[in-house]
Amino acid sequence: MTVRVRLAPSPTGNLHIGTARTALFNWLFARSQKGQFLIRIEDTDKERSKQEFTENILEGLSWLGLNWDEEPIIQSESIHAHKDAIQELLVKGLAYRCYATENELNQMREQQKLNGLPPRYDNRHRNLNQEEEELFKKEGRSSVIRFKIDDNEKIYWKDLIRGQMIWNGADLGGDMVIARRAPANQIGDPLYNLVVVVDDSIMRISHVIRGEDHIANTAKQILLYKALCKTEPIFAHTPLILNSEGRKLSKRDGVTSIKDFKEMGYTSDAMANYMTLLGWSPPEGLDEKFKIKEIFPKFRLERVNKSGAKFDWEKLNWLNAQVIHSWNSKKVLESLKPLWIEESWEIPNEDWCLSLVELIQPSLTLLNDGKEEARPFFELPPLMKDGISQIESKGAREALQKLLTEIDQSHWDKTPAAAQKLVNDFCKSQDIKKGLIMKSLRAALLGRMQGPDLLATWSLLARIGKDRERISRCF
Repeated sequence: MTVRVRLAPSPTGNLHIGTARTALFNWLFARSQKGQFLIRIEDTDKERSKQEFTENILEGLSWLGLNWDEEPIIQSESIHAHKDAIQELLVKGLAYRCYATENELNQMREQQKLNGLPPRYDNRHRNLNQEEEELFKKEGRSSVIRFKIDDNEKIYWKDLIRGQMIWNGADLGGDMVIARRAPANQIGDPLYNLVVVVDDSIMRISHVIRGEDHIANTAKQILLYKALCKTEPIFAHTPLILNSEGRKLSKRDGVTSIKDFKEMGYTSDAMANYMTLLGWSPPEGLDEKFKIKEIFPKFRLERVNKSGAKFDWEKLNWLNAQVIHSWNSKKVLESLKPLWIEESWEIPNEDWCLSLVELIQPSLTLLNDGKEEARPFFELPPLMKDGISQIESKGAREALQKLLTEIDQSHWDKTPAAAQKLVNDFCKSQDIKKGLIMKSLRAALLGRMQGPDLLATWSLLARIGKDRERISRCF
């Protein structure tokens, strides 16, 4: 059997991290089994589906490195196959038209609520005779189409993550709507559970890997597979991604789309690495930091946890920093330069930029940090409280004035080593404590007492002629 798995997102929003993690597990499984990873865009929600969301989903998957093996399928293009399947169920007597109005259904639910019962359809129109149907049609009633579910039936499947699963037909909410309301004798828009079964059969999907929130849908779909005489795929239900409070991660928790993470400065390698760890336990001996192309031979669904996976920002940030720190300076510069250009900064030559990257790279957690870390090298930084305090300390201004004279008279080559020698010689000749001049120089150049290596900072600013102006502003 050729393993064929699929991601089937709805283009009603940007690529969510939960959907992306599902895609990742599907991709890893397919690659581990030398199978195929496919995409199906489920666009049957016509009002909310938008092309921009489809593009966002595909771009996000590509950014994460999740390549697919066939052209994406658009679900709505198979509507004739969906309606043929519904017609087949009607002919077999396994589905029927329900003429109950929305008002009648609401009254039914209210009564169930008053009686303390869970909401479910009471199958009131399952056994209408022809005369009753004709009466409803004469009244001008439209109908949905429902699939018959036997309350006494038990649905079984062996889940690759959760083991043996059993679901009672009585727990599925009554006969299931498989087509939206439409005029009598017509078939309305087919609905999710029916459509998924037909599409997965057409695409020859061997395994369906999706979130645990689909478990009830799986039970319903297995009944449809049997009714339509189609081969059931093997199912695997992954744990949900939870917030710090143990609830399903949602938009209320802030950033949840892959686009948001990318715009914040997370790398694709770190995101894919971290999402793999959200619910999957690496085998013993495998480091937690990896590239997905390196570990798919070791990926097994049996190592996916049953319980929910809590999202951990600290872990993601650590992984992202590790990725950035492992890059060579040219690769980091490729990511940072567009951020610098957005600020309308005048970008010096590449050698200078690479030296700046080498200076700030060890302090980067997010790529976007490279904007703020670089800002003092492109813009005159304000004098902060601690910087002002240092400059106003005893002997600081006088020392800086003398250092400026020394800079004007010397012809140093503007390297950190030359800066070190210049400071040492200056302090010795002027009998000035090195600590005083170093602290005061830091305050003058950066406006504050914290920052990257001082001598490297000074040499970079000197190479573009910005060190003198910063020292001069202090007196």
